Amino acid sequence: MTFQPELLDELLKGYQTPEDLIGEGGILKQLTTALVERCLNAELKTHLEEQDSEPLPSGKASRNRRNGHSKKTIKGEFGAAQISISRDRKGELGRC
Repeated sequence: MTFQPELLDELLKGYQTPEDLIGEGGILKQLTTALVERCLNAELKTHLEEQDSEPLPSGKASRNRRNGHSKKTIKGEFGAAQISISRDRKGELGRC
């Protein structure tokens, strides 16, 4: 998928210096944080949907569900960023 030039122009509107792009509060850090969080949420959603499609084992009263968030710090070329990771009740995902 290719981004439309207009979308990129809108995202970058107001960013004038390299610091604005790759600095502590720059758009690279913001986009990386948003992308990682969305990927992790999609992974948990898929995981829970797959479990929902399986029959419940005998003796089990309920299925695995989302159970809040935890914070993690990721590091990259942009520096460090704190992300929010959705947890599941069984703790099967989100172990980094």
